[in-house]
Amino acid sequence: MKRLTLLLSGSTLLAASLGAQNADPSRNATYTPSPEIIEAQQQFADNRFGIFLHWGLYSMFAQGEWYLNNDVNAEEYAKSARAFYPADFDADQWVKAIKDAGAKYITFTTRHHDGFSMFDTEQSPYNIVDATPYGHDVLKDLAEACQRHGIKLHLYYSHIDWTREDYPSGRTGLKTGRDESKRDWPHYYDFMNAQLTELLTNYGPIGAIWFDGWWDHDEDATPFDWQLPEQYALIHSLQPSCLIGNNHHQVPYPGEDIQIFERDLPGENTAGLSGQDISHLPLETCNTMNGMWGYKIKDQDYKSVKELVHYLVKAAGMGANLLLNIGPQPNGELPATALDRLQGIGEWMRQYGDTYYATTAGDFEAQDWGTSTRRGDTLYVHVLDPSVSEIYVPTPKKVKKASTYVGGEKVDFVKHKDKQGVTIQIPELDPETIDYVIVLETSEK
Repeated sequence: MKRLTLLLSGSTLLAASLGAQNADPSRNATYTPSPEIIEAQQQFADNRFGIFLHWGLYSMFAQGEWYLNNDVNAEEYAKSARAFYPADFDADQWVKAIKDAGAKYITFTTRHHDGFSMFDTEQSPYNIVDATPYGHDVLKDLAEACQRHGIKLHLYYSHIDWTREDYPSGRTGLKTGRDESKRDWPHYYDFMNAQLTELLTNYGPIGAIWFDGWWDHDEDATPFDWQLPEQYALIHSLQPSCLIGNNHHQVPYPGEDIQIFERDLPGENTAGLSGQDISHLPLETCNTMNGMWGYKIKDQDYKSVKELVHYLVKAAGMGANLLLNIGPQPNGELPATALDRLQGIGEWMRQYGDTYYATTAGDFEAQDWGTSTRRGDTLYVHVLDPSVSEIYVPTPKKVKKASTYVGGEKVDFVKHKDKQGVTIQIPELDPETIDYVIVLETSEK
């Protein structure tokens, strides 16, 4: 995967023109990130780890967040709101468990494709306060808990809606019973911007708006104009340090401050959703703890703590954050297995967090045995395969000293005249070792 060069002139980001996408009006805008955004981008990159929370009415059906797309009538689906009563929701418990895992931010689904708003909005009665017997604003609780515990709050917002008749539907949500004659993009666009204004006005500082749904019109014969520049400008005007990301599976548009990859590390495309080139914006890959984003009762195939830590480290080795998803249960609790995984990740973070937070991509592409992260003149070599006995560490830097991260014991290394890098002998490791870290002190040659 080649890396796309996004031209920076001072702080001006100019979007690259890409073939047929030139017809998209949103590509024609230019964007100058403010000093507040540039600072927020650095903080975002330093934070490295966030938790995604996909929670909404769909949790009631325990079939994942796309349940309404399965030939389900929207009016029948909406009746479930009268039974939605997450009595066990405790924002402080959520945030504490997430903070103890070492995550620095939370991305919460305020409105997913099913159109149900998980916050108190005046734009539609179809929300958790007005449409449910619970009648309480969970987002307000979450925002206040995040502020108490020093966790940044990011907000997911769907660009598409499978229930509103004014949304000009694309390729999904076509069998929910909507009257297509009532499509009205200007009305729907105003509705979205009014909700975004509420979200950025009523819930304190928001670290980022995380958009999803652009791909609903990616098969249109004529590129659909989402009017992104105006919407992005609105967000930045309401909160100048609020970052914008869009899960459109494209190279970044002008006005976007981070680049998102779904279910794959940057440059990979095993899931078929992340074939876009890599920009020079801060990177974030999102993935799930198990298989689904929203709660699915049969999906107990959770990744192990070892697998999740390895994904964290591999992402950091590429200079990317990991946004790791949990689907809360309809009663408001985080699944027990998810809490177990958070605890395991937290144990690793408490020991190795210094090799992870506020680092940049390592000096080389990931090897079969592991990867690396860098902070200044220090290269952290993460050996993720405990069966190896010797590793070659490619680096253009001069290696002055090597030691184990745990214990600080001296590590011998062999320099090479014919190639850049060093060879290190690895002691016999416990097969259950998650990450064996060697610290290399380096300098310019």
